[in-house]
Amino acid sequence: MARGRALRVAEAIKMEISDLLINELKDPRIGFTSVTAVRVTDDLRFARVYFSVFAASDEQEKAMEALERAKGYIRTELSKRLRLRVAPELSFHIDHSIEEGDRISRLLAQSRQSESPAGGFGDNER
Repeated sequence: MARGRALRVAEAIKMEISDLLINELKDPRIGFTSVTAVRVTDDLRFARVYFSVFAASDEQEKAMEALERAKGYIRTELSKRLRLRVAPELSFHIDHSIEEGDRISRLLAQSRQSESPAGGFGDNER
């Protein structure tokens, strides 16, 4: 039962932080930042917030700094909006899964190109 509640709170936190990024936080370092996932402990004391930034890696670090600076404000707003007695301690983490997925896609495309003409795995043989 506790895990189900943690999952619901994690989803609510994700939605609220996303709303805060779009509508409330005006720090230009945040830019095109989006929350990709939130993981909350069963006791709701700690939350890991994963985010991605549509920019270069130096911009990701700047977004991390801005989020760390706004952490107190975000916690206060979460407590109010979600009516939590105690808002969880937040830790922000850059989500590299989009970059990794892109890298894997490129490797697969390269692999297909190298197999097709010389490897005998053309479209006629499938």
